[in-house]
Amino acid sequence: MDLQALWFVLLGVLLAGYAVLDGFDLGVGTLYLLARRDEQRRVMLNAIGPVWDGNEVWLVTFGGALFAAFPRAYATAFSVLYTPLMLLILALIFRAVAIEFRSRRPSRAWRNTWDFAFFLASALSPVLFGAAVGNVMMGLPVRADGEAQVALSGLLSPYALLVGAFALSLFALHGAVWLLIKTEGELHEEVRRWAWSAAGVFSVLYLLTTIFTLVAIPRATANFAHLPWAWGVVVLNVVAAGNVPRAVYQRRYFQAFASSAVTVAGLVVLFGLAQWPNLVTSSLDPALSITIRNGSSTAPTLRNMAIIAAMGMPFVLGYTGLIYWVFRGKIREGEHRGGHGY
Repeated sequence: MDLQALWFVLLGVLLAGYAVLDGFDLGVGTLYLLARRDEQRRVMLNAIGPVWDGNEVWLVTFGGALFAAFPRAYATAFSVLYTPLMLLILALIFRAVAIEFRSRRPSRAWRNTWDFAFFLASALSPVLFGAAVGNVMMGLPVRADGEAQVALSGLLSPYALLVGAFALSLFALHGAVWLLIKTEGELHEEVRRWAWSAAGVFSVLYLLTTIFTLVAIPRATANFAHLPWAWGVVVLNVVAAGNVPRAVYQRRYFQAFASSAVTVAGLVVLFGLAQWPNLVTSSLDPALSITIRNGSSTAPTLRNMAIIAAMGMPFVLGYTGLIYWVFRGKIREGEHRGGHGY
């Protein structure tokens, strides 16, 4: 594997790590307003309190790695998707502010305002992520000079909106399964009902998105002809997705969460397989696409980055694992985790 291919894979690992880890706390935020009592909402916040900010580090690392390893792709994609990405950054900022501010006053109106802000930001983020993925899958009008311009209305195609809705349902299901691990009592039983509803919506959108992708984007499976192992990813993804409601029914919540995580990671892998070797596919002419070859940094840069990544990743993984281990267990009403008073 050469350095360009290595960094394509590493970017996939970072993106999958972000989707799996921040995906469930975005899902918790999406379900947040379904809890009627303030005590239940505090439990939901404390279920993600010690980990949500660390989960977002994976997204920051992904953006930095893309900029350093494939600057042409970064410049083109981020310039075209500038408006939705700015909306995404604002959503993530307001989400963090809402988590920290809601408990600063006892006023019901104050808390309800920040609770709605937390829900809106959490629900908007996966929709924007999904819409961005949908646009990249469809291709962007990249010209010979590497530039591309698309009006905001052009980014809101039916396919992009469908992928956005699919991402929202996926993260909502992922978040519900996480809450099943972390909660007990009345809230736990309510979350079980939410999980069943989320699983139903997810199943329908999974089928619709798959059909739309296969019909509208034939190149999505072009690499399967010479990468037969890719079919194994498809099978694993379908089996894992189907096992989530089964495991929830059997109250095997850790198995359900593992299956949900595999589903999320598998979808990221399938996205990478659909793009390979392109980073930004040109909808004007495939020859104008930005690939891992014509969009990468120099070999010394990629080599130095690989050395730094090899030294740093064990610390990141170790710290992440330690945090999840320290704050394992159920969240009970009235209990605060991670030093926060939600």
